[in-house]
Amino acid sequence: MELLLPGLGFFFWTLLAFVIVFLILKKFAWKPIISTLNEREKTIADSIESAERVKAEMAQMKSENELLMQKAREERSLILKEAKEVKDRIIAEAKEQAKAEANKIMIDAQAAIQAQKMAALTEVKNQVGKLVVEVSEKVLRRELSDKANQENYIQQLAEDVKLN
Repeated sequence: MELLLPGLGFFFWTLLAFVIVFLILKKFAWKPIISTLNEREKTIADSIESAERVKAEMAQMKSENELLMQKAREERSLILKEAKEVKDRIIAEAKEQAKAEANKIMIDAQAAIQAQKMAALTEVKNQVGKLVVEVSEKVLRRELSDKANQENYIQQLAEDVKLN
């Protein structure tokens, strides 16, 4: 039971040691410990404040990033729309140009056909004219005294011309 009830001397020396250690700690260690604790508290508070500020900045950056992404999507959509319009316009212009070229080729071909037709008609007229001149020449060479022979000869030449 002696352990449960310490002696008065032991209590005195323990109290004296405690007071001496307390005074030494108060004189030399208490201020550095308190200042270190204050600095630590200030550092923790600054870190928390900095973390809150960074968190707010991150939230702001996130919203700015979302805005930028939305703008980029809109710009992409606009660029795609413009590219499609340009593609459609180029295709339409190419089709119109092809139609114009086809029409020009058709007109040129029709003009060439018309020119060849006119040349063929002119050639036929020239040949008919030559035939008429030849027939007339043959008629004139024959004697003009006999009118009946002359008419028979003209009919015979006309039939020859029709057959050829």
